[in-house]
Amino acid sequence: MSTPEHAPYPAAGPDSLLGPGDVRELAARLGVRPTKQRGQNFVIDANTVRRIVRTAGVRADDTVVEIGPGLGSLTLGLLESAERVVAVEIDDVLAAALPDTVAGRLPERADRFALVHSDALDVTALPGPPPTALVANLPYNVAVPVLLHMLEHFPSIERTLVMVQSEVADRLAAAPGSKVYGVPSVKASWYAEVKRAGAIGRTVFWPAPNVDSGLVSLVRRAAPPETTATRREVFAAVDAAFAQRRKTLRAALAGWAGSAAAAERALVAAGVSPQARGESLTVAEFARIAECRTGAGSGEADG
Repeated sequence: MSTPEHAPYPAAGPDSLLGPGDVRELAARLGVRPTKQRGQNFVIDANTVRRIVRTAGVRADDTVVEIGPGLGSLTLGLLESAERVVAVEIDDVLAAALPDTVAGRLPERADRFALVHSDALDVTALPGPPPTALVANLPYNVAVPVLLHMLEHFPSIERTLVMVQSEVADRLAAAPGSKVYGVPSVKASWYAEVKRAGAIGRTVFWPAPNVDSGLVSLVRRAAPPETTATRREVFAAVDAAFAQRRKTLRAALAGWAGSAAAAERALVAAGVSPQARGESLTVAEFARIAECRTGAGSGEADG
């Protein structure tokens, strides 16, 4: 697809989504070269974009927040289906170009798009109505922190679908007892029911990554596990348990509880064997352990 040299974006054809030629042409015009530092791999396959939007269950009344929109491949697909899309982009050049791309490819829906030029980890408020869905192709190097940050600060997000490195997808969706069950698994399950939602090949990206990708679906729980401990206290117990995951919980939680004996008392009170290991516990069990530790639920501020 050819475009005049002065055009700020590839001209829209019958399909408003970006194809491989559109992506490369737009990147060349902007002088953009994907960087490993930011984990940039741009989606170049329109069918994959449609699949992501469909799998995410995006509805006509949704306000969708997208993290790391890049050149706009997924953004355009989301705009075709959602009431509103708010994209958060850290890159100066990409953030400046995206509104023009939206206006050029989907002019009739450009007023439903908003851009936040920021690091997603610094975002605690968004313009317009509260987001109801999060859909994103997350850079592998910040995927878990960004996901947990958004779930914490935007409780209105009911449904999430993220595309991440396959190994990260496995960790997020792992169940207790799995070899890859760990901190991301437990913390994600505090907020949501988490499951793998499909695999994504390497050829739909430019540049093609050296690893496969996977889709992870998160459906917000009506409420976190019932406990008098705060989220911060529960997460501190999780971090301590997996910092030394090969040790028994009595030993791994000694520093967190103040001593091995104090850790054992909290574990026994929570109905958890002191000889168990963190990888065998559910998020609800971690919540009980935090609650049973001396001082848990004593009014410390949650964060």
